[in-house]
Amino acid sequence: MRVLAAMSGGVDSAVAAARMAEAGHEVVGVHLALSRNPQSYRSGARGCCTLEDSRDARRAADVIGIPFYIWDLAERFHEDVVQNFVDEYAAGRTPNPCLRCNEKVKFSAVLDRALALDFDAVVTGHYAQIVETAAGRELHRAVDHDKDQSYVLGVLTQEQLARAFFPLGDTPKAEVRAEAERRGLAVADKPDSHDICFVADGNTPDFLSERLGPNPGDIVDSAGVKLGEHEGTHRYTVGQRKGLRIGTPAADGKPRFVLDISPVDRTVTVGSREELAVRRLSASQPRWCGPVPEATISCRAQLRAHGDEVAVTARLDGDKVLVDFDEPADAVAPGQAVVLYDGTRVIGSATIDSVERATQTV
Repeated sequence: MRVLAAMSGGVDSAVAAARMAEAGHEVVGVHLALSRNPQSYRSGARGCCTLEDSRDARRAADVIGIPFYIWDLAERFHEDVVQNFVDEYAAGRTPNPCLRCNEKVKFSAVLDRALALDFDAVVTGHYAQIVETAAGRELHRAVDHDKDQSYVLGVLTQEQLARAFFPLGDTPKAEVRAEAERRGLAVADKPDSHDICFVADGNTPDFLSERLGPNPGDIVDSAGVKLGEHEGTHRYTVGQRKGLRIGTPAADGKPRFVLDISPVDRTVTVGSREELAVRRLSASQPRWCGPVPEATISCRAQLRAHGDEVAVTARLDGDKVLVDFDEPADAVAPGQAVVLYDGTRVIGSATIDSVERATQTV
């Protein structure tokens, strides 16, 4: 099989490419140049998309013994990931750029280009598993639960899964590093990237402020009483506790949390932890990793990239997915994805539009 290996310059993608080559596939490595100015993105351990990463990827390809190329996808990445990120925050939502990158860049732009160049599939270093069944391919959680990335892959369709390989899904991360060392890959001890790769210093509020400008407004409680002021709604996300800088303490002395963000009237509403509890959500833009559910289903849901699963009941309502929680869930943020699971299998995902709080009157 002729496969294209997306090589980020890290240890995971390098070992994934090496495994595919060792299995006898014709492998070609490609590094995605995603930054308009690579030096403006992070370097070292703090992110990806740097010149250092492209050089590490090239050196790994040389050790593996496969051809290597660099594809410039900076404009596509800026439009579909970076600008989307800014626009979502401006609208009072909390996006997940990694999920959007997988959907729009790695498994849309890259896979489409790979197929046009007569490759059979794309291989990445994501921690997830693909299981072959009589009905088609299924996406499952990785063996290493701490590194599992099935949440950010929940946007992949059955057609995309049919052309994807995740060779590391059955391997704990520690063993991947040991394997890289045995293979003579210099990235064996390279630290994992974290946070948002296109935020140069890791300061998301300042990154957004540079692009959205000042947008001051009021911080109010759930009764509408003004408690303080803020410098922009984009500096907040639902469930946030730290950095509120409210001068007036709560009557009960307990911390306050962000309940709602309204960029139209530039208001941030805060309240107690109890007021955060959500009993239902409505989500749109569903993406199914397999057959579309035909009826109401009892399943599990993950609401954040590193969040725990919760028990839910989900059903389709036209182009919407309605999710009811068995027990109220905290800090459910519009803009994030709700990913549904049947055991370890990913059913699909959708983007959260609105929530119904447990304290609301029916």
